[in-house]
Amino acid sequence: MKGRYLRLNQWAVKALWWLVILGMLASLAIAYERYQTEEGSGRRVEFVMDYRDLLEISDLQTDPKRFVSDQLQKLKEHRVGSLAVYEATLNELQLSRRLQVYSSQEAAVLTQSPGTIGENFTYVLFESGETERRLAPVIRQAFEDLGVAVRPWNYKNQPGLRIEMAKEEAVLKSMDPDPMTLETLKSQGFTIVFRMSNRRAFEAARMDALLSTMKDLGVRRIIVDGDSVPGFISEKDVSGLDGMGEILTKHKIGLAVIEMQKTPQRGFNGLAQRIRHDVVRLHSFTENDAQKLTENITAEELKGRIQGVADRFVLAAKDRNIRMVLLNARAVKSLEKGRILHPLDSIYEALTGADGAIPRIAKAGYKMAPAEPFQLVHSSWQTPAKLLVWAGSVALIALMISYFIPEITAVVFLLGMIGSAGLYVLSSSLFSQGLALGAGTSAATLSIMVALQAARRKLDKPDGNRLLFAIGLLLRASLISVIGLLFIVGLLNQIQYSLVLEQFRGVSVLHLAPIALVGLYWLLFMDKVSYKERWARAQSMLSSNISVLWIVAAAVLAAAGYYYLSRTGNEGQASDWEKYFRSFLENTLGVRPRTKEFLLSHPLFILGAYLSFKYRSALLLILAGVIGQASVVDTFAHLHTPLQISAIRVLYGLGFGTLIGIALIIVWEIITRSWQRWVPRLNE
Repeated sequence: MKGRYLRLNQWAVKALWWLVILGMLASLAIAYERYQTEEGSGRRVEFVMDYRDLLEISDLQTDPKRFVSDQLQKLKEHRVGSLAVYEATLNELQLSRRLQVYSSQEAAVLTQSPGTIGENFTYVLFESGETERRLAPVIRQAFEDLGVAVRPWNYKNQPGLRIEMAKEEAVLKSMDPDPMTLETLKSQGFTIVFRMSNRRAFEAARMDALLSTMKDLGVRRIIVDGDSVPGFISEKDVSGLDGMGEILTKHKIGLAVIEMQKTPQRGFNGLAQRIRHDVVRLHSFTENDAQKLTENITAEELKGRIQGVADRFVLAAKDRNIRMVLLNARAVKSLEKGRILHPLDSIYEALTGADGAIPRIAKAGYKMAPAEPFQLVHSSWQTPAKLLVWAGSVALIALMISYFIPEITAVVFLLGMIGSAGLYVLSSSLFSQGLALGAGTSAATLSIMVALQAARRKLDKPDGNRLLFAIGLLLRASLISVIGLLFIVGLLNQIQYSLVLEQFRGVSVLHLAPIALVGLYWLLFMDKVSYKERWARAQSMLSSNISVLWIVAAAVLAAAGYYYLSRTGNEGQASDWEKYFRSFLENTLGVRPRTKEFLLSHPLFILGAYLSFKYRSALLLILAGVIGQASVVDTFAHLHTPLQISAIRVLYGLGFGTLIGIALIIVWEIITRSWQRWVPRLNE
């Protein structure tokens, strides 16, 4: 019985490799449709200036209206064709010079009357009769919806309103956007992007009327202002989201999702799903980012920062599928220079100056125009294809485990299929992400275990060309890693991942798990010995006396691991010199290879494979190659990055890593031959 099972298990191993191959082919087909989605649509990048920021900067200028007019002209000259307009507030209308706002005490001083004792209202004085005609209904509607009385008021025949709410609170209340500003901006040729909040109660009829007006003004996209989307009530009550989704779909208005938010806007994913993911990714250049361009630094330092901003915009468009860049700015008081500074001219320089962002983005094949969502290419055959990807992923995980305990391969596969099917019933998202994580980890681990076995055989039988063997072994290991990345692409080919509405969790695990598994394999499972001997070896290691050197080594490894993780993922940290080096690579090559691959892991792998003909300890260098293989897989786990960019990045890493590895071999040969030649002479 046992012999029959073992024969069946050996046959199962071969069958599992065929399942992996079929899964790879299915993943390739799915990846091609993702490539078509990325390359065939949405290749427009829209730069949007925050209009409210212009107003706030203008409030500190000698001639605010002239300043805004000049900046609008400069925005056109520097190819910024869109403006983000918020819901109006009394404060913003005052910044626009449409009206003046007074408290009860200020109104009393203005009118030179004693006023009413105990009153704390808000008084509004319009710029002109035309302004009163256009804006008074908007203000009345907003405050009457809140149950606040609004009455006529005037001063010296200048029309106004009295709002029975304290000024400090009244200036914060949101209302419909300023129609005069919208019409002026549209007449000047700007595309309007609406920044909409959820601060007002959702009413379908009023929202429908508002968005109908916005559509007539050319609005095609909304940036949510605040921590929840319009229509969001609670996680349980989705009636507002249903209504908002219907209205947005009716008027063909989409959303923009702001990348790298610490806290996702509540209700965004639900609303995006209701409008069939008419969503584009937005990168926000914040006021704090812009303020760095006004600091007291040298001209050379400012030039470097402007270049850094340009590089940042280019990377956002090329590497992260960003289709909208929101530009913010803030005026600052400079005590050193004794004047008010703003960063607008530096931002313009970053956009269209020498080596500016916009020409480089256009050169990469993008058009400066209003952003468009992805036109999803998703054929009906993807459903049965994903069944093959599912089976292939489980087979790959089982094959990786077979390198540790080969006798249970078939059982692991069967249990994996049953368990993953149950996980799919529980959560399709957990199913896809769990399999993708398992397949990616297994591929990176397998690649090094296969390489270690091949190098071990060369140590026993050192024949052939060592350099060709080293290069070939790296390519072989990388091809095995490609299996994992294909499964990740195949399993997570949903628009939610491309838009980062849903994230692939476990990137840190994908980096660390292969290192731990390969280390365990090298310590206990690489040698063909019995399980009893392996257990004895493990017990011996666990019962060994710990020396101070071991403690120091553990501390060094822990620090290296912490540094390694701190640089992993979208929020990874990098030093200033490293950022400069990355920028140099990006500007020189167009796509930056990962430094951990071409500067560290791949060269050490090649050197180790070259030396494995003579030295058993050279296997440790091959072991270090697991970092590079995990990085190869992880590159494609960044699902918001276009496939073409990820592929080029990996190829650059292999190419430059091979060249540096060859350089290490040359240095090694020079040192060893010099040692062999000169040391005997010195002894003589």
